[in-house]
Amino acid sequence: MLKAFTLALALSTISAAAAAEVTLINVFEVPGGQRDAVVAGWEKARDFLSEQPGYIETALHESISPESRFQLINVARWADPQSFQSAVQAMNKAGIFPRIEGLGINPALYTVIRTD
Repeated sequence: MLKAFTLALALSTISAAAAAEVTLINVFEVPGGQRDAVVAGWEKARDFLSEQPGYIETALHESISPESRFQLINVARWADPQSFQSAVQAMNKAGIFPRIEGLGINPALYTVIRTD
């Protein structure tokens, strides 16, 4: 799925010590007129990924400004990077997320380093 899942390469460098809960933040650059198709694709991906080991939760956010570069942002929690990587590989193999011309997706995994 585009460059989104080159994330697997980055995950290969994560040490076993980093195998703690992670947050996926994935920002979507949605081409004009494709919002509904992207949301439908996200829903299919969510339904598939929510059944995978290590999945905790996800939420799709939409910008309140139509001029925003990133109209949709997905924030998800996973038990560890390896669970996320395995789930994404399974999703790609199953062909869950449709090809949407012009869609830009920019995922990265994060850990919390500060809270209030």
